[in-house]
Amino acid sequence: MKFVSDPRITVKISKMNERVRWQEQAIVDRGIDQTRIVLDDRTSDSPEFSFLVAGDSGTSNHRGHNPQRQIAQQMLSQRETCRFLLHTGDVVYLVGSSEYYLQNFIRPYREFIVGGEHPSRIAYDRMVFNFPFLPVPGNHDYYDLPVVYGILSATALPLRKLLGAKLDLDVGWHGSDRGNAYAKAFLDYLKAHKLPGELDRHLDTHYTASTSTGRCLRYQPGSFTRLPNRYYTFRSGGIDFFALDSNTFNEPLPLPKTKQGDIRRRNLEIERQQLEREKLAMLEMCDRLNPEIPEEAEQLDDLSAKLAQVDEMLMDIHKQLSSDKTATDVEQLEWLERRLIDSWRDSDVRGRVIYLHHPPYVTEATKWNQAQTLAVRLRLREVLDVVRDAVGEVAGGRSLVDLVLTGHAHCLEHLRTGDTGHGDSGINWIVCGGSGHSLRRQRPEGPVLEEPSSPEAYRLGREPGVKTAGQRVAESLLFVGRSGQGSHKRRPYSCLRIDVLDGTPPKFRVTPLVVERFEGKWQEIAIEPFVI
Repeated sequence: MKFVSDPRITVKISKMNERVRWQEQAIVDRGIDQTRIVLDDRTSDSPEFSFLVAGDSGTSNHRGHNPQRQIAQQMLSQRETCRFLLHTGDVVYLVGSSEYYLQNFIRPYREFIVGGEHPSRIAYDRMVFNFPFLPVPGNHDYYDLPVVYGILSATALPLRKLLGAKLDLDVGWHGSDRGNAYAKAFLDYLKAHKLPGELDRHLDTHYTASTSTGRCLRYQPGSFTRLPNRYYTFRSGGIDFFALDSNTFNEPLPLPKTKQGDIRRRNLEIERQQLEREKLAMLEMCDRLNPEIPEEAEQLDDLSAKLAQVDEMLMDIHKQLSSDKTATDVEQLEWLERRLIDSWRDSDVRGRVIYLHHPPYVTEATKWNQAQTLAVRLRLREVLDVVRDAVGEVAGGRSLVDLVLTGHAHCLEHLRTGDTGHGDSGINWIVCGGSGHSLRRQRPEGPVLEEPSSPEAYRLGREPGVKTAGQRVAESLLFVGRSGQGSHKRRPYSCLRIDVLDGTPPKFRVTPLVVERFEGKWQEIAIEPFVI
């Protein structure tokens, strides 16, 4: 049985559009740009500023030691000298359920929320941040529970006891409702304004900022802290930030209708059956372990991490084999093309940062060769190729984007692309997905990423255990993730402080903030800052 289900891309897009009343007449008549915000935090817009980054944090106590809270405290020590916090997605595990926002988001981040001294009084859909908190949705923020499991979970049958008590999984009796909980928590949920004149009054109160693309929402810490859409842009210190929803352009490429494609389908079916057997064996092993015994609790923690990895691999295989291929989010990708081109033609802009959930480049063991990873890479690459053709002379040899921040892979990693032959050459990519949930290891294949040179080979993906030569496209320069074995296992959780330096092109000083759990104790780990 699948633990989670993922809505179709067309459903994600249509439901999110309904919630923000995308391009309704009252919005169009006012010339409102529903993809832009202005940060009205009453600070000077200095070209030198700092911000925080976290991702994949939305977890709970982990048998009492709560890594997310440890990371929140690291960020609290930095917030007075930072301008805002970017979150790369998966704000609540396992299925983005509204019932887990209190435990998995509000309590850990309470100092960032107005009224946080009494977290249990804060409704998840009424949060106001006292410090700019700017997320993008992760895959778990869209997930739902299969109907059968929801019934079992709601009735507290033994399956729920096994999953909840022994594996410490955060599951209730329902899921995200196709991203609805995330939308109510963070987006300006215009669908709620139903009374006559109510929407007009709301728009005239909060969409008062003036920009080159029209009126837009004014984000005011301590007063009104909503986002206009699932993807959006803002400017700070001459840097344009682009927040993307990668959950709607991560559909794996269709397998070719060739002999090689048929072989790939059969191999994927064999791999799926093997993973299902491994999953069942792990669940049976969990049933024999006692979480009250420290050594067995350690084994349960490992099994929980492995089960999550297996489910992710099964989800990726399901997406590859599904005949129900839905159109990718062309509207969002074309929006990104236009905004990047406009950004390059604006003399007031000195740099560009993109942040999204799924990493196009990563060497974490379970994500590096997933079909979804390759799909996001190719679709972003297509966008950047268009931008390169449009602004090549203006860019003058600079990378088209100065920095890309992602999550999804449960680690901290810095990679740099070489000459890929495309618009994503020479870009710094940082994966910040180790801020709370179970950490992952780096792949044994090493830090250098290669990719197939032919389009068909790309669509076929990489067969497990098969060495494929290809073009070298990226290299990992730093990896912080799970390491060691048994009682010597190290779990270094992480977030980032990034200092933006003056000048064009801008430089970024990246400071990893790492706190490690080792042999039952927490300790801060010093990692030297680096400039990119």
